[in-house]
Amino acid sequence: MEHFIVSARKYRPQTFKDVVGQQAITNTLKNAIEHNHLAQALLFTGPRGVGKTTCARILAKMINHDGTQSPDEDFAFNIFELDAASNNSVDDIRNLIDQVRIPPQVGKYKVYIIDEVHMLSQSAFNAFLKTLEEPPQHAIFILATTEKHKIIPTILSRCQIFDFKRITVSDAKNYLGYIAQQEGVNAEEDALNIIAQKADGAMRDALSIYDRVVSFSGKDLTRQAVTENLNVLDYDTYIKVTDLILSNNIPQLLLSYNEILSSGFDGHHFISGLASHFRDLLVCKDQKTIQLLEVGEQTKARYFEQASKTDHQFLIKAIDLANECDLKYKTSQNQRLLVELSLMQLASITFDGEKKKFEQSIIPASVFEKQPAPLSSEEKVLVRENEHGEASAEAPKESQLPSGENKTPNGHCADDKHDNYHSEETMVPEANDEQEKPAPVPPAPEPKPVTDSEVKKEKVSGLSLKSIQKKREIEARQQEAAPTKDVVLKGEFSETQLQATWNDYVKRIKKQGSKILASILETDLPKLQEDNRIVIELPNETMKINLEREQNKLMSYLKQKLQNTEIRLVINVNEQSAKKYAFTPIEKYNKLKEKNPLIDKLRSTFDLDV
Repeated sequence: MEHFIVSARKYRPQTFKDVVGQQAITNTLKNAIEHNHLAQALLFTGPRGVGKTTCARILAKMINHDGTQSPDEDFAFNIFELDAASNNSVDDIRNLIDQVRIPPQVGKYKVYIIDEVHMLSQSAFNAFLKTLEEPPQHAIFILATTEKHKIIPTILSRCQIFDFKRITVSDAKNYLGYIAQQEGVNAEEDALNIIAQKADGAMRDALSIYDRVVSFSGKDLTRQAVTENLNVLDYDTYIKVTDLILSNNIPQLLLSYNEILSSGFDGHHFISGLASHFRDLLVCKDQKTIQLLEVGEQTKARYFEQASKTDHQFLIKAIDLANECDLKYKTSQNQRLLVELSLMQLASITFDGEKKKFEQSIIPASVFEKQPAPLSSEEKVLVRENEHGEASAEAPKESQLPSGENKTPNGHCADDKHDNYHSEETMVPEANDEQEKPAPVPPAPEPKPVTDSEVKKEKVSGLSLKSIQKKREIEARQQEAAPTKDVVLKGEFSETQLQATWNDYVKRIKKQGSKILASILETDLPKLQEDNRIVIELPNETMKINLEREQNKLMSYLKQKLQNTEIRLVINVNEQSAKKYAFTPIEKYNKLKEKNPLIDKLRSTFDLDV
């Protein structure tokens, strides 16, 4: 049986032209060789399988070719490869330094390729510093690593750094197509595209996957064979799931997810792939972003077809929901329920059921239009006289409605039982000669006058049109109950009555929660002086300012209770009065001692501390 060579080795590039996806680096190295500008210490860094070691070998061969050798000459005696993962000690570096001193027997340069250089120990790095900075003229060092951040800065500063990038899906797909053509394999474009995406930017991984799939499917490489062998969710799955989401078919959507789990796929992989699918649909919506869609031509047509059924708002919301599920998946206690809930939310984005009709909760503009004023009772009587030739019984007035009924802005009752109240006023049967006239409707009892205290007890929420209308009615009744400015009251009262009313107001605001204002009013009792002046003395300016802010409410209460509208409040500030308030323990003790001298005897007798 013939020995099989994997594609990664069989089709390893032999020249810079064959290197896939690294044109910028290969052109730089070729120009450096042609113009003799090549540094003696190079660092190749980048992800796995992107061509670092391959470029190092090609460079080592090219710098020794002077045109006289055979193109197949590999200069094996001039190229030394060292695996730093297994040779990372100081002794290994010292042996390398001893070899560097010997000039090459064939060719011009000796090239030392140190792979996975980040695995060297700290002491090995330090032993390598001097040689790397000043190597012999015939020595060139090429360091390769996938983790540049693990290399000490003193090594980085002595090297010329080349950053290798990931292989794009398009480049990897084209190179796989070239290899399939060389091997005589009939490969579908979508199949190669899936392999390239699965490789995640590594050409060596793409070639390894290609060999495995070819071993499974033979000379015909189809998309179905690739998805079965790699156990990946293909475009068909996500397109079908998206169609179910757009049709709001939640039961079938949950069944499809159950089939996906039964096939052995991970729910985290599914939801992240669904988010990527929504992203691909979004980039199809604009001509400028179509190039970001990395799929085959046949699949691209299906993406365009499904993207035409969606809009930007749906896709952005869907990406947000899928991404949120992706972030919560690892920390969730019930991961399956989390994904199912996200799928139901996705299917509800475009749902237009009763709960999604937000227009029903919007107040129509006609409510705010000015309604015609209702007819007065006299005008209604005149209308009936004109229609029937005689006056009918007077209907009850609108003001006689029970006070507990809420009215809407158009003047009608809010409750259903009062909807026909006004219509019943005009539904009086005609009085014929043969029939008796209807009995006169007895007038409704006059409403009792509303006091100010009763009006203030009424409260409304203010969260609906009915409550807003009710609030306006209460405010109007409060204005009617309050004494008008034109009324002048000159009731007489004593200082004792003033202080009693003052204390009543303090108790009232305490119940309302205004404890700061209550404490200010308790600081000093008001004194009645000439010309109806009420004088209060406060210890500081801050208390005066706080009292002045609430002065109007206080004076309104006093004027009403004392039946005198000519009283006025005078606030004086006396900072000396602040001393009578005890704040420290000593001051409190002295205050108590003034009231009861026996406290000092008690303290001295039992030797108590203050």
